[in-house]
Amino acid sequence: MERILVSACLLGSRVRFDGGAKTSDDELLAVWRAEGRLVPFCPEVEGGLPVPRPPAEIEGGVGGAAVLAGSARILTPGGDDVTNAFLSGAQQALAVALSFGVRMAILKEGSPSCGPLRIHDGTFRGRVTPGQGVTAALLELNGIRVFGEDRLPDAALHLADLLRETADRER
Repeated sequence: MERILVSACLLGSRVRFDGGAKTSDDELLAVWRAEGRLVPFCPEVEGGLPVPRPPAEIEGGVGGAAVLAGSARILTPGGDDVTNAFLSGAQQALAVALSFGVRMAILKEGSPSCGPLRIHDGTFRGRVTPGQGVTAALLELNGIRVFGEDRLPDAALHLADLLRETADRER
């Protein structure tokens, strides 16, 4: 079965920095959950950060690839450097994805961990900028396609392609 790594907050887990969830009521996620495809994961919690916790943003809004390369940090509004927790969580997300044979992920847009297309700009003023979170960047660097929760129809098309590819290989 083709499994999908998914941000735990999208499935109702109260793991976000503010102690809340961002539960998605999208029908596609509900179907995939019922099929047993979803592998929920929160890289920030698994990286050792508490719930609740201060918000965090990538310094300068440069993106997860820069954090992975060591040229950017992840900070809280008070200036605490939480980069190592984010890196640890990303590595653990990749390990879980690989252990389940995951080839795609649905992650929370805007998150400094999970954001596939947009992150906050590092000023803590609510502004977003193009870029990926650390986990999204690491997954993509390892061949796992990442979609935000606002791109589920695209994810469904990709899943159909993966299923077709698997069926063709098995013939």
